[in-house]
Amino acid sequence: MKNIALLLFLVSLGINAQERKYEKIKAHKTAFITEKLDLTPSEAEKFWPIYNQHEKEVQKLRKKERTEVFGKLKENGADALSDAEANSLIESHLAMKTQMLEKEKKLIKSLRGVISPQKIIKLEKTEQDFKKGLLKRYSRGDREDQRPKNRENHDNRPKGMR
Repeated sequence: MKNIALLLFLVSLGINAQERKYEKIKAHKTAFITEKLDLTPSEAEKFWPIYNQHEKEVQKLRKKERTEVFGKLKENGADALSDAEANSLIESHLAMKTQMLEKEKKLIKSLRGVISPQKIIKLEKTEQDFKKGLLKRYSRGDREDQRPKNRENHDNRPKGMR
């Protein structure tokens, strides 16, 4: 019984850590987009509810794609699929891409009149720049949480050797 309680506790710690990391990334993304688009307080007040709703919808669709399309590929790979199964996955993938495009159109339509057309255009580039920066940062293992805040305290060499 103690083992089950310990396991549940450890799982909850992992979930909490993952949620905190997601919230931290979301906060960085918010600041990045706000800065790069140079949103005024008035624009930001209207922009963020629309954008956040869009992100929720897109996230839900990506999750569905991961489970329905890529999940089947993960099981046995594409070579193990029959032609009918492969064609079905292709159709599902294309349908989800179409839904993504529709969500993008809906976002743009909702943002017109909230921010300028120039800022709408800059939004896609800004999102790509954020993703590239995030991937670069995490692929290097250059995570802020793991970097020592003060290198001096983590240098084990004698003072004269630093």
